[in-house]
Amino acid sequence: MRLMGAGVVLAVCGLVAADDKEVEKFDAAKLVGRWEPKEPKKGEAFVLEFTKDGKMIVKGTLDGKPQTLEGGYKLDGAKLSFELRTPNETIKEAVTLLKLTDDELEAREKDGRVEALKRAKVKEK
Repeated sequence: MRLMGAGVVLAVCGLVAADDKEVEKFDAAKLVGRWEPKEPKKGEAFVLEFTKDGKMIVKGTLDGKPQTLEGGYKLDGAKLSFELRTPNETIKEAVTLLKLTDDELEAREKDGRVEALKRAKVKEK
C-alpha cells in the first residue's frame, strides 16, 4: 500500500511548486468529480475523485491488486493541498494548478514537471 501511496501521489500530484508568484484563482466547483491521466503511463491505472465536501479518493491498481487511498483536499487560489492516508502513514502534499476547466486539469510538481489529467467518463451500467 505504501508503494501505491508514494507512486500514485508522485505520479499524479507531486510536490508543491517553488514558484509562489502565480496567484491565479481557480473555481473549486470545477475540481469536483473524477479525473484520470490524460496520457497514462504503461501499467498506470488510477482515478482521482474530489468531492464537494473536501474529500479526496484515489482508486487504482498496483501490481494487479486494487488499491484505495482516502483523505482530504483544499484549494486556495492555485495551490491544491491534500493528504491521503495509508495503513502506515499520512501523505501530505501540494501542487500548483496551471489549468482547470470542465474537462482538463494540469498541475506542476516541485521539480517543474507538469501532470495532465482529464475528466473521467462516467460508465453507465
